[in-house]
Amino acid sequence: MPACGGAAEVPFVVMHEFEGLLFSDCAAFGQGIGQPGMESEFKRIRDQFETPEDINDSPATAPSLRVVALVPSYEKPFLGTLAALQIGLESIRAECRHFATWVSRLESLVG
Repeated sequence: MPACGGAAEVPFVVMHEFEGLLFSDCAAFGQGIGQPGMESEFKRIRDQFETPEDINDSPATAPSLRVVALVPSYEKPFLGTLAALQIGLESIRAECRHFATWVSRLESLVG
């Protein structure tokens, strides 16, 4: 097993939470969770912030709480994964610069 703490470890600290990244493509987000009609509501939230990573102006308005308020049946592990797959890594990277920098750093480790 590789030793912990090696030079290859690249921690990622999400500015807020995973759901913020899902606001990178509001149409795909809605489709991914089986709620295509929610696109306009997701976009309304997204448009209030410079980037999806900035969506989180208080503990009471965390991205996951915003999503659950609109879609009470939202389940992060399952539906969040489906949404991320629908949105795609390139769209998330294009909208979320901190996340994109981290992924680029990981890619540089493998050449």
